[in-house]
Amino acid sequence: MFDIGFSEFVLIGVIALLVFGPEDLPRVARTTGHLLGKLRRYVADVKSEISREMEEADLKRLQTQVQDSVQSIQATVNEQARLLEDEFRQTSSAFESVNASLHEESAKVESVFALGATSGSLVEAEGTPEAVVGEGAHENQLDLFGQPVGDALQGSERKEP
Repeated sequence: MFDIGFSEFVLIGVIALLVFGPEDLPRVARTTGHLLGKLRRYVADVKSEISREMEEADLKRLQTQVQDSVQSIQATVNEQARLLEDEFRQTSSAFESVNASLHEESAKVESVFALGATSGSLVEAEGTPEAVVGEGAHENQLDLFGQPVGDALQGSERKEP
């Protein structure tokens, strides 16, 4: 506490003996001891109260930091979830678009096969659809565009619709 050595305590004791006398000195020493004990307890209580307040302030600061971190993480997770949902929607719409295109192409192929089946035989062509003229084609046979093929077109040029 204070930087007081043994010699200073002896000097204080001698002065107290001269001031209070030998009869009152034990009562004064006892009262002084009680007051010093109360002072030490008061100082210890103040220190512990200050320590608790500092810990409480640190805990509140830590709590706000944790809450901010949680909110930041939650915002990041929500953003990622929204991005994944948008990507899923885009992929889903692209898949639906491709699926619709495949259905359209499938319908076209089915109509071509149906057209070939109604004319009696299928004509194999190499290259583009314009090259679809086979040997031995019947007069009533039609190409992919619905134009007659075979003997009817041998002497004339093909006319596009």
